[in-house]
Amino acid sequence: MALRLAQTQNCVIINADSAQVYAGLPVLSAQPLPHEMASVPHKLFGYLASDQICSAARWAGDVKREIAAAHAVGALPVLVGGSGLYIRTLLDGIAPMPIINDAVRGAVRAMATADAWAALQFEDAQAAAALHPNDDHRIKRALEVVRSAGASVTQWRETKTGGIERKFTVQTLLLLPDRAWLYERCDARFLYMMDHGALDEVRALMVRGISGDAPILRSIGVSEISAMIEGRITRQEALNLGQIATRQYAKRQYTWFRNQSPKHWPRWAEEINNENIEKIVTLLQ
Repeated sequence: MALRLAQTQNCVIINADSAQVYAGLPVLSAQPLPHEMASVPHKLFGYLASDQICSAARWAGDVKREIAAAHAVGALPVLVGGSGLYIRTLLDGIAPMPIINDAVRGAVRAMATADAWAALQFEDAQAAAALHPNDDHRIKRALEVVRSAGASVTQWRETKTGGIERKFTVQTLLLLPDRAWLYERCDARFLYMMDHGALDEVRALMVRGISGDAPILRSIGVSEISAMIEGRITRQEALNLGQIATRQYAKRQYTWFRNQSPKHWPRWAEEINNENIEKIVTLLQ
C-alpha cells in the first residue's frame, strides 16, 4: 500500500517494525524486497547490526531525523509496520526513566520471576496489577524503578515528552482484516520464508555466535529453524511451529492495536487485495 501511495505522491517509506531494523534477517523479518526498496526511498530497514539492541526510544529518535530529512526535500514520510510500542512512543513521546542503582539492578536481575513478582506486589501494587505474573522483564524493571527511585514506574510514565503527534498532521490507518484470512496469510508467508533464504539467515546467525540476549534472536522463526538445523526437529516440525508462533503473534498484535489505539483512528476491516488497496490509498490521499 505504501508503494502504491508512492506512485501518486513523493514519498519516503520508513520502517516501523522492531524486527526489521536489523540487517541479519531480511527474509525472516519480511523486509521489503530489494527491487521494492530501489523503486522508492526506504529508511531504517536493516540499518542496525545483528548484535545491536534497539529500543523504542532509539528508534523514535532515528525516525524523527528521517521525518525531518523527508520534509526538507518536500517528501511525505510514510511509516509502515506493526510495532505498537514503537509507534506510540514516536507519537506520544517517552517518559524519562530514573537512573537505576547498579546494586539494585544486580540484585533484582538475580531474583527468580516468582520472587520478583511477590516483591513487586508488596512494594508497588499499582504496577503489579498491570502485569502478568510471568512477565519477567517488566516485573523486574518495575521493581528496579521503585527500589531506585522510591516511586512507582506508573508515576514516571505519566509525564511523556518528545512526541510528534501535536507537531505534525498525522494520518493513521489500522488494518484489522478478518482473522481467518490473516492467519492464512501468516502460514503462507512463513512457508515462503522457509523456501527463500530464511534457513541461510539463521545459519549465519548461529555461526556468528551472537549473545543470547540480542533481540534479533527472539525474532519469530529463529528458534524453530535453529532447532531444525541442529537436527532436534524436522523441517515440517519447524514449519508448523513457526506458523503457529506467527499466528499467535498476529493475534496479540491484532488485539493490541484494536484495544490500545485511539478510538478516532480509522480502521480497515476488509480483506487487503489489489482492489481494496486502491480504495485504501484513496483514503490516505
